[in-house]
Amino acid sequence: MVFKRLLGSLGVGGPTVDTVLTTGAAAPGGPLSGQVHLKGGSADFDIDHIALELVARVEDERGEEEEERFVAFERFTVGGGFRLAEGERLGVPFTVALPWETPLTELYGQSLGIVLGVRTEVSVAGAKDKGDLDRLAVGPLPVQEAILEAFGQLGFGFESADLEYGRIGGTGQRLPFYQEIELTPSPQYAHAVNEIEVTFLATAGGMEVVLEADRRGGLLSGGHDALTRFTVAHDSIHHQDWQALVDGWLRQLVEHRSAYAEGSAYGHGDPYAGHHAHHEDHHHDGGHRTGPGPGTAVAVGAAGLAVGVVGGMVAAEVVDEVGDFFEDDNDDEDGDG
Repeated sequence: MVFKRLLGSLGVGGPTVDTVLTTGAAAPGGPLSGQVHLKGGSADFDIDHIALELVARVEDERGEEEEERFVAFERFTVGGGFRLAEGERLGVPFTVALPWETPLTELYGQSLGIVLGVRTEVSVAGAKDKGDLDRLAVGPLPVQEAILEAFGQLGFGFESADLEYGRIGGTGQRLPFYQEIELTPSPQYAHAVNEIEVTFLATAGGMEVVLEADRRGGLLSGGHDALTRFTVAHDSIHHQDWQALVDGWLRQLVEHRSAYAEGSAYGHGDPYAGHHAHHEDHHHDGGHRTGPGPGTAVAVGAAGLAVGVVGGMVAAEVVDEVGDFFEDDNDDEDGDG
């Protein structure tokens, strides 16, 4: 076992820590397991507590400026209250539940360029040290995968994904940021929209699906964004025609031109009334980004959206960028939001 980090606040001779996560991608709302490995230093130390902090790299728009920063969005205490003897090796196992809104970092095993991490904090003799940062992989829930597959079957392609600091009004969003999965339109919808952005807001009882269209302008009306929101149940995965459902969502989003153009106010109708409710215009209480994201290239296959190779760009390049970001953050503890 090679321990990644010396607990720097204790100086040379202090304990070292290495957190090892169970291999494989976790799922939103699902368990995250692993072990915190401690190695004693040159003396006995009292371990006050061991905590895990979930962090994400997010885009934060402030006025016309945009910056990337880490935001902590969950914290768990997994151990503590014991003495670590000189030179002792100790493993502290843990299993915690991820928040239901935890963003997706991969699709079909390919990176989406989203940076999530688990940071380990060890408090020893009153000194807190964030001594380890590990990359967190999260795959889609069955309903999320079914919806993304339906987009692919309808001819949409994956363009990029990012995390935006802020909130989407009118939803049950709980985290201080949300994920946007940006899709290029199918030929059927290319005349109406430049791209579609999908946001999943899952809970234990179901999931809100927020669709935002960056719409093309016509001769009589300028381009603008439109937002609709739908709800689905987790247990509908096996008895739902997802392609037909998603196509119906898209038709509502792009065909109700007059309703959007007339600028009807928020609050008309029940936003939780099921598949037919919709909101006009996007209403984000934070930054909003529609430009291209990380260099993840994609191709569309029969199974749905797929991350692959296009124009010489390889998804592995994004993995390298993610790794570089974590290395930079380990060198600079001030990066935490």
